[in-house]
This record gives sequence, structure tokens and C-alpha cells, in this order.
Amino acid sequence: MNNGKTIVITGTSSGIGKACALYLDKMGFKVYAGVRKQVDGDNLKKESSDKLSPIILDVNNTESINAAVSIIKKETDGNVFGLINNAGIGQGGPLEIIPVSEIRKVMEINVIGLVAVTQAFLPMLRKNKGRIINIGSSTSIIAFPGASIYAASKFAVRALTDSLRVELKLFDMHAVLIVPGHVETVLWNKEDDFKDKIRNTIDSKIAQLYAPLIKYGDKLIAETPRIPAIEVAKVVTNSLTVKNPKAYYYIGSDTKSISILARLPKRLLDWMFYKRIKVMI
Repeated sequence: MNNGKTIVITGTSSGIGKACALYLDKMGFKVYAGVRKQVDGDNLKKESSDKLSPIILDVNNTESINAAVSIIKKETDGNVFGLINNAGIGQGGPLEIIPVSEIRKVMEINVIGLVAVTQAFLPMLRKNKGRIINIGSSTSIIAFPGASIYAASKFAVRALTDSLRVELKLFDMHAVLIVPGHVETVLWNKEDDFKDKIRNTIDSKIAQLYAPLIKYGDKLIAETPRIPAIEVAKVVTNSLTVKNPKAYYYIGSDTKSISILARLPKRLLDWMFYKRIKVMI
């Protein structure tokens, strides 16, 4: 698959983004791998071919986005075919105990950052009848208790993709939502660090009130199987290369199970969650 098409990816220092960058590079694409730190780009180059170009691209910084667009436009003569919006963070916990500053951070990166990057690259993508691939999450199907903020951001990504998918038909373009379940990534380590930080700073009485929910969340995460990031990369590559990509790509057994659960009446689903949390008391 040596087609030489140019793909831009955000958040490639680790996890899904890194797997996509290296796999697409291996498949012969010209990849611009967005990172926030030069050291991450240097590390990525050690595992890639000369066709992969790390580029500083902070989705939460307008100047960084504009600079990346300028460089890529100059080097490719504006011939960009694909944009993979992968950059994101995950913060979990009961809504009451998550600081508003952290909530803003999640929304700024997962939602506003995605929009800003998409707007910036759309002129080049339109020129080439390109594709926008948004990395979503199984939490955009069901908002699990204890994951409200992250789920809200991913529900927003799903909504943006749904609207964009129709808007882009005017230009013979495609917008795709990738919906992976639990993936093997350092994101979980960062999530654990965040949870430890919150649990060590909140009032002990509040922590006790939410103890069953916190135990339920920890148990759920521990028991859910994780898929290798390369499996997501393969699906992303397929969505870039098939003539008519699907609107959604569900990846992982947990995501498929969640999509079935989502068909249940809301009251029944709420009851099922509640019963599983109550047994943790």
C-alpha cells in the first residue's frame, strides 16, 4: 500500500496515535505526526521511516496549530488527504469531586482542540477530497457512572462527527468515527495518577459517600479486556483506504457489548448500574 498520500495525526506520543503513525508509515503513507514535545518526536523517529515527520502540534494552542498548518501546506503544496483527530485526555470520577478546572481542560483538549484542528486543515482536505477520522470511545455510546466528564466530551465528538459527515458530502468527502473500547495505552497510567491525586485531596466524608461508586469503577476497569493499539491503527487505515467508509467503526468486544446494552430502556439500564454499585457497599 504505497500510495504516498499525506496524513496528519494529532497526539502521537503514545497509545493509539503512535500506533496509527507507525502503522500508516509502514503502509507507505506520508505521515505528519503531531506531538507537543520535541523529545516525543525524536523518539518516534527512531521507530519510523524517513517519510514520517514529527511536527509540534498542540491542539490547545492556536499558534501551534497555525504553525503546523503553515509548515505542512508549504511542504506538501497543500496536498493533505487525511486528518486523524486522536489527541485527548481522560479524567474519571464522580461529577461532584472533579475540579471545574479539570473539566475545562478535558473539554478544551477533547472537543475544542479537535474542532480547531479540523477547521484549520479543512481547506487542504477539501482540495483533495480527503477524510477526517475522529477517535471516539465506547463512552460515547453509554455514559457510565463515574465517567461523566470524559463521556460528555466523547458524546460531543460523536455529535460533531455526525454533523460533519453530512456537511462534507457537499465536497465528496468523508468523516468517520472510530469507537474503540479499552485499549492498551499509557492513558490508563495518567488516569490512575489523576484518580490518586483527586482521592488524596477530597474531603474524607465525600470520599466515603462515593466509595461504592469508586470501587465499582475500579473493578470495571480492571476486569475489562484491553485491545492492542495496533488493532485500532489497522481499522483507521482501512477507513482511510476503502472507497466508502462506514460512519462508525466499533472495535473490541466491550464496545460491541455496550452497543447492545444501549438498546435497553434507560430505566432498566440505570437499574442495572445501580444494582452493581450497591453491592460494593
